[in-house]
Amino acid sequence: MKRKKQKNRTSENFNTNLTKTLKENIDNIKKMLDSPMDLVIRDLRLANHKCAIVYLDGLSNSIQIEQSVLKNLGEIERKQELPTNLDNLIALIHEELISISGVKNVATMDELMLELLSGSSVFLLDGVNRVLLLDTKKWESRAIQEPVSESLIRGPRDGFVENLSTNIMLIRRHIRDPNLHFKVHDVGRRSKKKIVVAYIAGIIHPQILDEVNRRLASIDTDAALESGYIEQWIEDSFLSPIPQMDNSERPDKAAAALTKGKFVIILDGSPFVLIAPSTIGGAFQSPEDYYERWLIGTLIRGLRYFAAFITMFLPALYIALVSYHQGMIPSQLAFSIAATRQGVPFPAFVEAVLMAITMELLREAGARLPKTIGQTIGIVGGLVIGEAAVSAGVVSPIMVIVVALTAVASFTIPMYSVAISFRLIRFGFMVAAAFLGLYGIILVYIMVNIHIVNLKSFGIPYSAPYAPTFIKDWKDLVLRMPIPMLSSRPEHLQPNDKVSGSMRGDKNAGV
Repeated sequence: MKRKKQKNRTSENFNTNLTKTLKENIDNIKKMLDSPMDLVIRDLRLANHKCAIVYLDGLSNSIQIEQSVLKNLGEIERKQELPTNLDNLIALIHEELISISGVKNVATMDELMLELLSGSSVFLLDGVNRVLLLDTKKWESRAIQEPVSESLIRGPRDGFVENLSTNIMLIRRHIRDPNLHFKVHDVGRRSKKKIVVAYIAGIIHPQILDEVNRRLASIDTDAALESGYIEQWIEDSFLSPIPQMDNSERPDKAAAALTKGKFVIILDGSPFVLIAPSTIGGAFQSPEDYYERWLIGTLIRGLRYFAAFITMFLPALYIALVSYHQGMIPSQLAFSIAATRQGVPFPAFVEAVLMAITMELLREAGARLPKTIGQTIGIVGGLVIGEAAVSAGVVSPIMVIVVALTAVASFTIPMYSVAISFRLIRFGFMVAAAFLGLYGIILVYIMVNIHIVNLKSFGIPYSAPYAPTFIKDWKDLVLRMPIPMLSSRPEHLQPNDKVSGSMRGDKNAGV
């Protein structure tokens, strides 16, 4: 009940229906916005009738208003006699005098305010209880640039920006198919932002599409400032440390996902789109895998899987072997480790945790500081602290090597959110290794696998195509087979159109 009262506060204090009095309508607008400094009101007179154009400076294109509205109104009054009937006059203005493609006729203050705050300008005529909304939006936005978080050696250099129309255009440049559809939703009681679901009709499974639309319609929040808000609202399990949706700044990655039978969520104001359904195998895939030859793509993918193993298991294995299973270490290596640990006051677990937390602090500091300073902090800080810790006898040199390898390996995972999840799970393995050794690592590994197998992304098992098993999908999993062999879309996504192109004999079709 409290939510409903808050939502209808505007209707309690102000008249939500437009009146026939121009001054009263403008006063209502001023009251609702509390007379902001960027509110522009241009009083006009047309055929002896008072009228006005209202817009917000910075959100609307004042040059377009001047040339396509004010100039036309002034010229037409001099050239011909305008009708005296007010309904006929506003109809003439709507149909002939305003040379703007997007013009809407509304009769409520709620619709007026929503469009005004979105950048549209409002044409009001005295004696008429409806207004014309003119599409004169002009959002200031940055130019299309190379994605910062997903840089590639070979591949397109364009990236999504904060403008919704620009992002839709970038996807259409990659997919020129009339079956590419964009369904619009509104999100946020206060922000009232546009959110778009992109999909290719005839490929995506209808149940997946219905489910995402249902979840988006159920969002109840004041504001959605970034796509991360949307992700946390609609994901299957918000308690899981593993993200069930991909996020990307790359239009080519979004386009590739659409052709496989996935959907893409685009939020106005965010350069990161959401891609789902997601699987654990997709976390190790990069668009560059398909731009290089298949042998290179397969090798790089294999390295990523090995790096993920190092990220999660290496510190825990060090703790388990040094604390419980010294006999499993080769003799020469065991003697070397024992010599380096001589004089270290902490057990292996405490030593590993201290160094891991220090590395996370350096990584976070490097990300938050300005780019040039951040790189210096990350490199110099790591070297200085590591060398000082070894010299002081707080940690052993082998521990510094283990933590450094773990940090480097985590950067090879393409999805940043998945890499963070692996770093978080790593601490669970370390705790288990400290109490139970290798047995504890195996127990936690089984628990993680049980969690992944039970996890779903919009009804699709997160562990697919491993479990449940889809053998045909393994051609683009750890291995990246040659492009001509990838003739079918992923079976685990259950696409309506299962064949990608080469099976049809279409030599120009993509993957």
